[in-house]
Amino acid sequence: MKAEANSMIENRENETGRNSKPGCGCDPECCTDSNELTKSQQDPGENKAEEESEIRIKSLVKEKYSQIAVESGCGCGTGCCGDTTNVMAEDYQQLKGYNPEADLGLGCGLPTQFAQIKEGDTVVDLGSGAGNDAFVASAAVGETGKVIGIDFSEKMLSKAKANAAKLHYTNVEFRLGDIEDMPLRDNLADVMVSNCVLNLVPNKQNVFAEIYRVLKPGGHFSIADIVLNGDLPNGLQASAAMYVGCVSGAIQKIDYLQAIEKAGFKNILIQKERKITLPDEVLRAHLSQEDVNNFNNEMGGIYSITVFAEK
Repeated sequence: MKAEANSMIENRENETGRNSKPGCGCDPECCTDSNELTKSQQDPGENKAEEESEIRIKSLVKEKYSQIAVESGCGCGTGCCGDTTNVMAEDYQQLKGYNPEADLGLGCGLPTQFAQIKEGDTVVDLGSGAGNDAFVASAAVGETGKVIGIDFSEKMLSKAKANAAKLHYTNVEFRLGDIEDMPLRDNLADVMVSNCVLNLVPNKQNVFAEIYRVLKPGGHFSIADIVLNGDLPNGLQASAAMYVGCVSGAIQKIDYLQAIEKAGFKNILIQKERKITLPDEVLRAHLSQEDVNNFNNEMGGIYSITVFAEK
């Protein structure tokens, strides 16, 4: 898998004509083509429109996930909220520290299973929700370790804190914050995990830069996320519901891996990969039957990947 990831990145660089400057290592500045405009060089109107779009998307995601936090007590899981996320979730029940009250079915993988967490580690969970991955991580770090969950929904944060108090966790804390600007100091974490969250963030490069900043030298992350292989039909790309369902916010797999490399990470490894099949009734809410048939017959599609990388 590691060789596959590195090969895809190298192929993409050859296709785009992008090459690193000699002796520059992985500095994001030197990996940028000289013909590319920096954000400050772009048309001010374009910058403003992009920023406004990012604000709208963040507001949409925050509203939806706050709603899920409130409605999660309805007894039918996230499906009662009209989400597609529950069709992507994996079964946590075999993992030590799992508590069903903290599992809202919002993930697309099991990053804590692959995160190589050791006793005494400091672990940061990005987009911690009701605390599901944080509580699994807490069992791995033990009493000498620490887990910090970060989420920008006050309602999710309240739910996570209530769960932690109910379960008497003493090595877990939750902080309100944006994962593009984490309320954490440099070189803090041994391990960072995240489950189906980064695809909800418009500017993924900012998040990987923050992950790099907060990880200790030699630290690593394991992140489960949704990526694409090929283009989504226009109906899915334009749908707000598909965005908060982790679909239309996803980017191409090769671009995702390249963003990780650009942030400075090394030893990039795809730990797990599986294709996501959306139910026809979900697809038909956004596409014609002809488009549904065409999409289901495409060679590419929507994938869940769990990615590991080291600082």
